[in-house]
Amino acid sequence: MELYHFSEEPDIAQFRPRPAPAFPHLPPVVFALDRERSPHYFFPRDCPRVIYWKAGWTTEEDARSFFADTAAPKIAVVESGWLDRIRGCELYVYTFAGDSFVQMDGSAGYYVSTETVAPLRVEPVGDLLGKLLGAGLELRFTPSLHPIRERVVASSVDFSIIRFRNAAAKP
Repeated sequence: MELYHFSEEPDIAQFRPRPAPAFPHLPPVVFALDRERSPHYFFPRDCPRVIYWKAGWTTEEDARSFFADTAAPKIAVVESGWLDRIRGCELYVYTFAGDSFVQMDGSAGYYVSTETVAPLRVEPVGDLLGKLLGAGLELRFTPSLHPIRERVVASSVDFSIIRFRNAAAKP
């Protein structure tokens, strides 16, 4: 099994475990993710985003409400102010062997290792907008993430909310 890590740094030779501020209960770890959730990280590192999709437990009402106007299975919502940074970002994907990692969160696709890990390879991701659209995501831009975050969290859709601490202030 191969796992992935995305970075704007092109030359990381080893990933050493470190504390994760978003997960203070964890010991220092190296984070990686599975192929299915890789498109969640086709963004600049600090870009706040809300990504959601139907799950086995999603109600018919929520499925209609959130997906009535799209054929996409997954929707990524980003603040409009990040468009130019997404266009200009040089992002790299690091590939790891999965043998030292354990799954931390199946929904988010997170895996962690408490060992120092050397990547098998590193490659530029390329055109982020093209990669996102090629992955079958619907990409939406909005002035504020707060309304969609509140709707998603209160619903039965599955979701990943990434770097929300960097979102613009609530209007």
